Amino acid sequence: MKIVVIDGQGGKMGAAIIQELLIAHVSADIIAVGTNSSATCAMIGARPTAGATGENAVIVNCRDADYVIGPMGIIVADALHGEITPAMAIAVGQSRGKKILLPSTRCNTHIVGVQDQSLNEYIKLITAQIK
Repeated sequence: MKIVVIDGQGGKMGAAIIQELLIAHVSADIIAVGTNSSATCAMIGARPTAGATGENAVIVNCRDADYVIGPMGIIVADALHGEITPAMAIAVGQSRGKKILLPSTRCNTHIVGVQDQSLNEYIKLITAQIK
């Protein structure tokens, strides 16, 4: 199984997701893909199987992912303060893998009916979904 975790900005959300997956002993290759080098470095610190940075890394790794995990903005072009390119959003959207998105109001997109929970609670739900 291949899990792609995509994050931008400082990469803290992605690092927390990777840590939780490893604590839960999810049997998978976990690929950390940062939209910038700072995000990638933060996620690498959580000890994924591999890490990569940038648009092409998102495109290539989404092709054969079983799961793509990240903030809701990874499906919205120009989100994360412009770090998500249209090509990245398309790659995530076209991935055959199941998308697990964390709700965030930072990308000016709101999903009606989503419960207001802490990031830690959402991350635990991710692990439960994969198991």
